[in-house]
Amino acid sequence: MARTLPHLLTAAVVAASLSVPGTAHAAPTVSLVGDTLLDPSALYFVSYDGLVNNNSFQQDAILTYQGRQYATWYTGSRNAVIARRSLGSTAWETVVLPHRLSIDDSHNVISIGISPQDNTIHIALDTHNTRLFYFRSKPGLAIGGQPWNAASFGAVQRTLGGVELGSMTYPQFLVTPEGRLQFSYRTGGSGNGVNELAEYNGGTWRKLGGWSSATGSYTGPNGVVSNTRNMYLHGLNYDRSGRLHAAFTWREGNSGVLCNSGGLTNHDTGYVYSDDRGRTWRNGTGTVVGTTGGAPVSVSSPGLVADPLDPNHGLMNQESQAVDANGRPHVVISYVPGRFTQCVSNYAQQRAQYGRTFHVFRAADGKWTKMEVPIPPNHTQRTKIVLDRDDNAYLVMPRGKIVAATKASGWTDWTTVFDRPSLRAFGEVNVDTSRVASLGILSVQYQQTSSGTTPSSIRVADFRLG
Repeated sequence: MARTLPHLLTAAVVAASLSVPGTAHAAPTVSLVGDTLLDPSALYFVSYDGLVNNNSFQQDAILTYQGRQYATWYTGSRNAVIARRSLGSTAWETVVLPHRLSIDDSHNVISIGISPQDNTIHIALDTHNTRLFYFRSKPGLAIGGQPWNAASFGAVQRTLGGVELGSMTYPQFLVTPEGRLQFSYRTGGSGNGVNELAEYNGGTWRKLGGWSSATGSYTGPNGVVSNTRNMYLHGLNYDRSGRLHAAFTWREGNSGVLCNSGGLTNHDTGYVYSDDRGRTWRNGTGTVVGTTGGAPVSVSSPGLVADPLDPNHGLMNQESQAVDANGRPHVVISYVPGRFTQCVSNYAQQRAQYGRTFHVFRAADGKWTKMEVPIPPNHTQRTKIVLDRDDNAYLVMPRGKIVAATKASGWTDWTTVFDRPSLRAFGEVNVDTSRVASLGILSVQYQQTSSGTTPSSIRVADFRLG
């Protein structure tokens, strides 16, 4: 696999190169301005170290559109629900949908998307290597053109509006600059899967096809060869110019590439982009490395690696990414650095003890800069990255801790700006990035820690970003 050298720069070097010498940088501020209850007894069980109501790979569990904010979760009775509120209000209106969670699996999250073309609300849910459950509302519901009730969503479907996708995982929605709703999902399984896309236009879904490959050869540092894998996305984000960015890590199907079976076969942070709405994929230098529905992006495609890392460090998959105002991707990754061990043998224990978070971003010259965030997460789970309207960066860590750095410093002056254990947030949280872009308010959906299968409160905390 082609590799490039990582750009591991110290905070002083990066700051010197990206900021004005002697300039004082005003630290980002975070003010908690609201904390509202969605449900006092939401469904609670822990599987794969996570909760089905709060997995950070959901895109999106909470979002803002046309003056209203929407949130989704499962109730203690396993019913899927969607709620809305007018911005500035603390009163949520909840609709119980005619579907109950089929299995206790934290992969089976709920994701929502809204089509600007016809103002329909789309909900994909309850799938992990199984057929999809899906709702599409009547046109106009997202702008108040239909009653806010279950009848406006209709019956649950097992296809994407008549398009058969087969067994799939990780449903996510995104919107193109023209207002076309797209649907991202994985077919196949962990270590042997394909990322695919579908598109909603004119009231109809159509399948675009797969764009990542499960095949090819990867040789681990111990010489063992793996011939299957899947690409785990850190996100899919359009920038202001219409470029679609995708950072990712690979997971190998052959655990023999590991130094110890207690680790994870995730390796490398990669990057591709598309300038034609996900039809053609290019590496960082602009070379075409894959086409959707044709020759896909593979582990042997050239120039993909933004940050090389072998599979022995407990690298997390599906962490987070964002794109700044200049179209530069920013990625959050976390793993156990080599100064602690070169061979992770107990993934959960060693990530909680030694795991560190890193900010990786692409500079104007195309080179990748990587910096360790000096505040450890002290947790096994994922962190979300959010950029405010001035491109200051905020990392929402497990349990709702927020650390931030300024663009003026070159994102080097990381400091804790919010840490309140009294939230009792379980671990991963979901964030509403659309409200940050429009209003400078960060909404964080979190569920409070419980025990066993005892339901607990799910809430939305609102922060004003300064």
